[in-house]
Amino acid sequence: MALEIKGMKRTFKFRKGSENITLKDPDGSYSPDMVMSYYANIYPELTTATVHGPSISDDKAEYEFKTTIGVKG
Repeated sequence: MALEIKGMKRTFKFRKGSENITLKDPDGSYSPDMVMSYYANIYPELTTATVHGPSISDDKAEYEFKTTIGVKG
C-alpha cells in the first residue's frame, strides 16, 4: 500500500477597513509572499503588508496579511 501525501488547503485573510476578506489559494506552489504579491494587483494595501502564520484550523492553514496602513500609534 502506497502512502498518499495530501497537502493542507491554505486560505489567506486580511482586514480591509472594517471588513475581513478571505482569499483563495491561487496556486499551491506559490509561497505565502508570492500569494500576497499576486493579490496586491487587486488590493493595493497588500503592497505594504506582511505575512503572519500559518495557524491551523479545520484542516486548513490560515495565513494572515497584516498591513500598517490606517493604523496610528
